[in-house]
This record gives sequence, structure tokens and C-alpha cells, in this order.
Amino acid sequence: MATLIGLSIKVKLLRSLPERFKIDVHITPGTHASEDAVNKQLADKERVAAALENSQLLEVVNQCLSTKSP
Repeated sequence: MATLIGLSIKVKLLRSLPERFKIDVHITPGTHASEDAVNKQLADKERVAAALENSQLLEVVNQCLSTKSP
């Protein structure tokens, strides 16, 4: 779940900010049991790109970012 939340935050920032900004999303130390693994996934550009190519995962991220109520 932490990876999905981090990915959603990263996607929102990527969509909202100009390309000249570098975006780093990290889990705060001590707040998650597998923070190192989550941070590694969120920092890896190839993993993030691969995740966003997955249509099902992209749909879930878009639902997380949606302003409409279910």
C-alpha cells in the first residue's frame, strides 16, 4: 500500500510540475517496516515507468488521484 501511495504522489507531482523539476518521493525513516524497499522502488525511474505502463496499475493510480467520490 505504501508503494501505491508513493507512486500516486509521484505521478501527481509529475503531472503538475514542469519537467525542469526533479521529483524525489521517500518514505519517512521509521514509519514503515519495509521503507528501504519502497524507497528503492520509488527512486528507480525504470520501475516507475514500468509501473505506469501497466494499464491496471495506472487505472488504480488514476482512481487514487481522482477528485470524484466513488
